[in-house]
Amino acid sequence: MTHQLHPQTLAIRGSKEQTAYNEHQQALFLTSSFMFDSAADGAAIFAKQKQGFTYSRTANPTVTTFQKRIAQLEQAEEGIATGTGMAAIQAALLTFLSAGDHLISSRSLFGTTAGFITGHLMRFGIEVTFVSQTDVSEWEKAIRPNTKMLFLETPSNPLGEVGDLEKLAELAHKNNALLAVDNAFCSPAVQQPLKFGVDLSVQSATKAIDGQGRVLGGIVCGKAELIQKIALYVNSMGLSLSPFNAWILLSGVETMLLRVREQNQAALKIAQWLQKQPKIQKVYYSGLPENPQVELVKKQQSGGGAVLAFEVKGGQEAAWQLIDQVKIFSKTANFGDVRSTITHPWTTTHGRMSPEDKLAAGITDGLLRIAIGLEYVDDLIWDLQQALGE
Repeated sequence: MTHQLHPQTLAIRGSKEQTAYNEHQQALFLTSSFMFDSAADGAAIFAKQKQGFTYSRTANPTVTTFQKRIAQLEQAEEGIATGTGMAAIQAALLTFLSAGDHLISSRSLFGTTAGFITGHLMRFGIEVTFVSQTDVSEWEKAIRPNTKMLFLETPSNPLGEVGDLEKLAELAHKNNALLAVDNAFCSPAVQQPLKFGVDLSVQSATKAIDGQGRVLGGIVCGKAELIQKIALYVNSMGLSLSPFNAWILLSGVETMLLRVREQNQAALKIAQWLQKQPKIQKVYYSGLPENPQVELVKKQQSGGGAVLAFEVKGGQEAAWQLIDQVKIFSKTANFGDVRSTITHPWTTTHGRMSPEDKLAAGITDGLLRIAIGLEYVDDLIWDLQQALGE
């Protein structure tokens, strides 16, 4: 009798590496290298004629468990973990892009991702075209004979714009290109991009996967043949996730679905409250019922996510004043934490972008981004209310 385990069960028990000691918790293999039974044994493992571990930069049992568990939740064949989310993005892109290749990217990107593309990919001779997150026709017009990859984050950071994954996957594959998606805003608790034809789901494990703001990590999930190529890049470039961080992240995975579900509900309530405040010009949240992309959100996501943005009347001065007045929200740029956070994208997450690029991406100087944690939702509303001076 076969039974498909629920993601909540997989998050706790998926792919546990069990040792002869029968430990209940996942073991932490805090070692740089592994010994061989004999010279012949070592040769066989290095030649991949026999399964085994050699060096933790290449593979480690704790990291392997983390990779397999997230791959299960992403509905992927395999995953490869990295030291940070940006390392995951770098590995996903540079494994498949070379000088002379062409990348099409949404212009609605996290500031550091945009900086990596413009400041590094492009200086390596990789051509890049930035297009609208939501207008598929722009992606179609940007296709060239040398287009090798399409890339976006959905929902986007911080405006929550949603890209049509099915249409973009169809477009990519029709032109022999890959589609890579940054899934950090949703996490596998809310969205599994591979279900819609996406080739690579990339994310910062620092966010909802850890969920408690403790360690850095990243992961790329997809088909085995693609992930194995990325793994070679990660190994040779030294981008590997540390065993200790993998062990911490595994404990975060165990509660991820429960945390994110609660955070989604609170984020929607706060977004709807903000819409009614006279000092708020506009609210950006993919989970709002009046969102023009609501049907696409329902199709791709099980919720709106824990992050929302809103524009304060009065520009940067008013935005900074609100930040300085909050008493519960942490003033930091991280998200996915059990502690709610608040930041000013114009001067933090997107601060290195030019004013023109920020405005083109929809980032104004009055925009604030908040990420909802697990505090009591009415306390968070009270905090925003008093900070607004209402």
